Amino acid sequence: MHIRAISLDLDDTLWPIGPVIERVERSVDDWLRANCPEVAAAWPIESMRALRDEVASEHPELAHDFGAQRRLTLRRAFAPFKLGDDWIERTYAIYVRVRNEVECYADTSAALTRMAARFPLISISNGTAELDRIGLHGHFRFSVSAGEMGVAKPAADIFHHACERLGLAPEHVLHVGDDPLADVVGARDAGMRTVWLNRQAAAWSHEVKPDLEMADLNALANWLDLHSIPNPLPST
Repeated sequence: MHIRAISLDLDDTLWPIGPVIERVERSVDDWLRANCPEVAAAWPIESMRALRDEVASEHPELAHDFGAQRRLTLRRAFAPFKLGDDWIERTYAIYVRVRNEVECYADTSAALTRMAARFPLISISNGTAELDRIGLHGHFRFSVSAGEMGVAKPAADIFHHACERLGLAPEHVLHVGDDPLADVVGARDAGMRTVWLNRQAAAWSHEVKPDLEMADLNALANWLDLHSIPNPLPST
């Protein structure tokens, strides 16, 4: 396996996303209670979550853009109260701030440091995390997001775009992620090598199998040390 670069998913690969979303919902609800109590009373956390799901179902064209879905949800929630775009943006800013207050898995920082010393790293994510806000951007050459691309994993286009920016053929890029369909099947169909990061020791359920299965990023870094010869790209 001749790997020249590594791409990584973010949510549930570098940090658990469930606790982050719970904190986002609580923080937005707290802010609304303090600043827009009538909206908070009409849309408690469970109702706001259901409204977001409704918006997502009604707008499949926004399936790649969680930020747009979130703004549209707020617009609909605020509409009966005659609150304008400035209130939407102020509330959305709470979402952005807390969305990027993640707690990385214990292995993330050290493993990224090890891998980045040997290979160019990039991120490919369907989510809205911002590595510069989180403080991990120094490990990565660049990031590719579904919101910016207009298409989400597992579509091949988002993987091919990342490979083109690297200047590498897909078979020389190793994609690492937790989602069997979005990360493994998607990247494999795009011609990339794949690692299923299986932190929960789940059973594999797809016909297309990953090239590698790892329990955490340290295990992957160890494997790369033993089995790959790095051929890094020039610094940019």
